[in-house]
Amino acid sequence: QVQLVESGGGLVQAGGSLRLSCSASGSIFSLSTMGWYRQTPGKQREFVARITRGGSTNYTDSVKGRFTLSRDNAKNTVYLQMNSLKPEDTAVYYCTGDRNYCLGSGCPPPALWGQGTQVTVSS
Repeated sequence: QVQLVESGGGLVQAGGSLRLSCSASGSIFSLSTMGWYRQTPGKQREFVARITRGGSTNYTDSVKGRFTLSRDNAKNTVYLQMNSLKPEDTAVYYCTGDRNYCLGSGCPPPALWGQGTQVTVSS
């Protein structure tokens, strides 16, 4: 079973940038789809972005143009570059993975989840 470990969270001022990394304990090549979700207290986890093995991406509307998701299959790592951060981006960010391919809307919850990393954006 592949395990996912996030890093790179922290505190940043509005307008700043952070890069989240998600390292896998095994090969991510078996994971057709990887991505990120986020959650704030009292709310359900929400989809942020996902990427397929071939590099196709999909983003939730609120982060389009600001976040960029990439994956390095050779390094078993996925990256989420977050620019122009806003206070409403504050959340715990979770890396996800699934053997099944799903890129568009309506994807089921991923099978694999990391422990999460806190991102706090101050105004």
